[in-house]
Amino acid sequence: MVYLDSQLQKRINEKFGLLQKLRPLPADKVKKLREQFAIEMTYNSNAIEGNSLTLKETFFVISEGMTIKGKPLKDHLEAKDHKEALEYLYGLIDQEKQSDILETTIRNLQKLVVKETSSNIAGSYRDGNVMIAGASHRPPDAFEVPNLMRGAVNWINSGKGKLHPVELAALAHHKIVYIHPFFDGNGRTARLLMNLLLMRAGYPLAVILKNDRKKYYQTLARADKEDMAPFVNFIARGAERSLDIYLSVLLPATSKDQKYFLLSEIAKSTPYSEKYLNLLARQGKIDAHKKDRNWLVSLESINDYIKNRQRQR
Repeated sequence: MVYLDSQLQKRINEKFGLLQKLRPLPADKVKKLREQFAIEMTYNSNAIEGNSLTLKETFFVISEGMTIKGKPLKDHLEAKDHKEALEYLYGLIDQEKQSDILETTIRNLQKLVVKETSSNIAGSYRDGNVMIAGASHRPPDAFEVPNLMRGAVNWINSGKGKLHPVELAALAHHKIVYIHPFFDGNGRTARLLMNLLLMRAGYPLAVILKNDRKKYYQTLARADKEDMAPFVNFIARGAERSLDIYLSVLLPATSKDQKYFLLSEIAKSTPYSEKYLNLLARQGKIDAHKKDRNWLVSLESINDYIKNRQRQR
């Protein structure tokens, strides 16, 4: 079954194709983009789990080695651990792109993200049952975890080439958090695994924003009940956002790349209100991505949406 919205998939494929045409990418720009995304990914992934460091503080901790007054030691250690896990992930990307995912890869990612905060359980599957606070889903019993993880890894590897890379990455993410194989670090590990699959397929790092935390958990909860499409498309919009950022940096200044505007600005040039455009952006029906808390959208995307509606009528 295909869960990825066809219009969203079309946009992603077009942008990915444009990125592919630019390869080989300039090393200096890619280096800066990777550094930017590493900070953003570390901040957002940890913040989703309750880390109190701001984006700027995360930068100072992992790039400058600073200690932030008034912030817990645990939050500093989580930032450093996540950055180390990302460096390990980048190392895996540079290896053979067709390599299978291994259970040891997933365990190593978890081991790194909890290395300094939960060293006694780092890299080990849980040996007890757990509950997830605020969630109706109850993870499988501990004795089931090894077999379920073997099955998940086999499914991921068999899905390569059969599923769209973004869909495969999203479903792999859900499988890991559904099994909840570790006592700690499941979400961060799943997001890293998702990105390992995306980046091996040639996509940029996809970041789930802290500001989208509520939507993230809502769509995960629906996926727990086998309603997979909302979560897959939520992840797909994150992948599209990263493609937008990469293309905005890498496309030549003379190219006809799309320009993005705030909804409040572009609403004046369309038949739609800012509120309705916000709804379309959140549903993935127009080409839009978030910068901080604000949606940015292209006029071309809205014109395409209008034309599609007219054809449907």
